[in-house]
Amino acid sequence: MLKILDKLPPQAFAIGALRWSMLFIFALFGVAKFATYEAEGVADIAMHYPLFSWMYPLIGVQGTSNVIGSIELATGALIALGAWSHRAGLIGGLMGMATFLITLSFSFGVPLWEEGYGFPFMGSTAQFLFKDAVLLAACLTLALHAGHALRARAAG
Repeated sequence: MLKILDKLPPQAFAIGALRWSMLFIFALFGVAKFATYEAEGVADIAMHYPLFSWMYPLIGVQGTSNVIGSIELATGALIALGAWSHRAGLIGGLMGMATFLITLSFSFGVPLWEEGYGFPFMGSTAQFLFKDAVLLAACLTLALHAGHALRARAAG
């Protein structure tokens, strides 16, 4: 058993896999925000959320979605740059954490359980939102990795 464990790749391999998978998520979801179907879907939830509600009268459904998409694309880019710059990685990880804390907060005050069944049968909103707990943990891991690297460099 120990011989198998001796052949495990270093933890940096896992951080890299996490980094590039988060880039994939932010890139796909960020680009999708520029599509009408996604803008309208986001508006159903975000239009009544205080953080975003003020934008809808100013720049409309598509404009608000474009802003959100741009932030998601920037977050993904900073997470990717974290492979070379711990400072960029830290900022990207923190932005990702903020993203998923915001989306998880959408779960307060909306129906989460499938009508007619109740807990543990999630409705589509719960299915959409609860996956973000794992994505939040992924961004936390990347932010901590970058923060520890910055601290080690400053001390060294």
